[in-house]
Amino acid sequence: MMRLTTPARDGFYMPGEFEPHEGCVMIWPWRPGSWPWNAAPARRAFTRVAKAIAKSETVYMLARACDEKSAREALPPEVKIRVVESDDAWARDVTPTFVIDGKGGIRGVDWRFNAWGGEWDGLYQDYENDDALAGRFLEIMGIERYDAHPFVMEGGAIHTDGEGTAIVVEACLLSPGRNPDMSREQIESKLKDYLGVERVIWLPHGIYGDETNEHVDNICAFVRPGEVVLAWAEDEKDPQRAYSEACLEVLKNTADAKGRRLRVTLLPVPQKPVTVEADEIAGMVFAPGEPPREAGERLAASYVNFYIANRAVVVPQFGDANDLKALEILAGLFPEREVIPVQARDILLGGGNIHCITQQIPARNLSKKVE
Repeated sequence: MMRLTTPARDGFYMPGEFEPHEGCVMIWPWRPGSWPWNAAPARRAFTRVAKAIAKSETVYMLARACDEKSAREALPPEVKIRVVESDDAWARDVTPTFVIDGKGGIRGVDWRFNAWGGEWDGLYQDYENDDALAGRFLEIMGIERYDAHPFVMEGGAIHTDGEGTAIVVEACLLSPGRNPDMSREQIESKLKDYLGVERVIWLPHGIYGDETNEHVDNICAFVRPGEVVLAWAEDEKDPQRAYSEACLEVLKNTADAKGRRLRVTLLPVPQKPVTVEADEIAGMVFAPGEPPREAGERLAASYVNFYIANRAVVVPQFGDANDLKALEILAGLFPEREVIPVQARDILLGGGNIHCITQQIPARNLSKKVE
């Protein structure tokens, strides 16, 4: 078997999410510290997302052996269920980052996962199943694997345009809980090697209060090469406003890998902060070392955390006055796709949103199974 080096050296790169693809992978929720009331509300929300995406592409749902029956009963028959053990349900962060060669070839990057911070500020102590999940899924799919361990990275921390540019957030990638022995320059070099990009744009911040140390997929996303959306707080007193202004300054003054100045569309965050309710906390059970939630705690709500399906854009809704405005803006940016609103509060309560619970699988010619 041919020895793999790095994606960049082998001619592979991470495509843009707006490009045609095979489908996506999700994980059936269960963790008591993330999803209250035996994950029943979360499972209904995940089912809504899976149904919306399945209209235009294949959806793979990974479920623990003990949860396979509940997933099969809840999901439509076109959703493909695969049994894989997990510690939580954030597919974007724990499944592989897929790279392609533009000729039908596909491979997967298996980063080290340490629950968003390990011993420094990780969100749970036992994450062995989540760290192993990328490799297990690649084996199931018969896709070759790049082992990026011990480099810590999550899929929600990177966005690419498929033409040589990646966007990341300093607060996240430079967190002491990720790769503390590496400099910014060394981290950037690693990203270039494993994403096949030439330019990395560093934003200073993500969404205020984001417990992932501010993933980029909550604050900024490519809608096509040369064009991004940026989460924006309309209220100047909202702490998010300063975060977004700092990001806008970077985007306005930075060119992408092709030398283009980025076109930036501002996508408002909800008018009112979305917060945790006391009755929701009552339904949670926290494992030892798992940070408990507090009533009134602000959640990292953002409409930027949408999912681009082949023929649709699945957009989170929070019961807020800006829900409709977000749909209208995204409909204008994706005129060739149906914009599908999905109530997502029960996903947000777990700490993420629609983009966080999905990972795209690019179109491919099946690779040989790893020996």
